[in-house]
Amino acid sequence: MKKVVALMGSPRKGKNTDILLDTFLKGIDEKVYSIDKVYLREKNFKYCIACGSCEKDGKCILEDDMDEIYDLFDTGDIFVLASPLYFNSVSSLTKIVIDRCQIYWSLKRALNQSYRKDKDRIGIFLSVGGAAFEHDQFQACIRTVDLFFKSIDVKYLGNYFVSGTDKLSIWNREDVLKEVQNIGKNIENIPNFYLHR
Repeated sequence: MKKVVALMGSPRKGKNTDILLDTFLKGIDEKVYSIDKVYLREKNFKYCIACGSCEKDGKCILEDDMDEIYDLFDTGDIFVLASPLYFNSVSSLTKIVIDRCQIYWSLKRALNQSYRKDKDRIGIFLSVGGAAFEHDQFQACIRTVDLFFKSIDVKYLGNYFVSGTDKLSIWNREDVLKEVQNIGKNIENIPNFYLHR
């Protein structure tokens, strides 16, 4: 059975980002995929201290719940990163996890070892922003998420962005809910996508 790893990077449960992610996951066929959803706010993560230790052995010296996340990165097939847009980027919870992926850069670049090139793995980025729609509203996130997916050897399949949630919440957007659930339903049969609603 293939594994979906869903990282919920908002500090708020049951709100826009969480509902968008849950709706996406509702589309996933649970006969084909197992789903591991992780609320990052419930985990104890230390920030990367740039000590360089992982350049020596490909491992992080910090001991915390990131070990659980590393295990999911090792075993997952489909990765869904969900984060609200905070100050034009991903949330601090999300960024801590991304920064701790320095171990994969070290493994591949400093130690010249392979990671997960043996598997076809895909990644989706879901994000919501409270401000009104602007064409480039989520652009600052994309480079960060692209490098994150590259670090864990995941093909960046697509983005689903929703603007204006300060005035119109996700749960009042039937068009968005239907569309994102359909993406989950067809996750392995859709081409690269960039949708901004």
